[in-house]
Amino acid sequence: MAKLQEKYEAIIVLSTKLGEDGIKAVNEKVNELIAANGAIESVDEWGKRRLAYAINYETEGFYTLYNFTANPSFPAELDRVLKITDGVLRSLITTKPGK
Repeated sequence: MAKLQEKYEAIIVLSTKLGEDGIKAVNEKVNELIAANGAIESVDEWGKRRLAYAINYETEGFYTLYNFTANPSFPAELDRVLKITDGVLRSLITTKPGK
């Protein structure tokens, strides 16, 4: 029998060139998308941090960690949306270990 809900975590690195308002707007967009397709357990904004290596000539990024539950088909859609969203430098979505 297929699982109806899985636990996931996603970390998103946003460009600091977006400014505070742009970062807030992208984070709200991601929150709304996850809430519409699952349930958000927690959102942890790590803030601005130095990148390990330059991405698109940027050396700093704004990190946000999301913990959520959703159907197994949703992370692919979230990944697709993040890849076409301006200002997203990197993103990673992983399944959290089960019980």
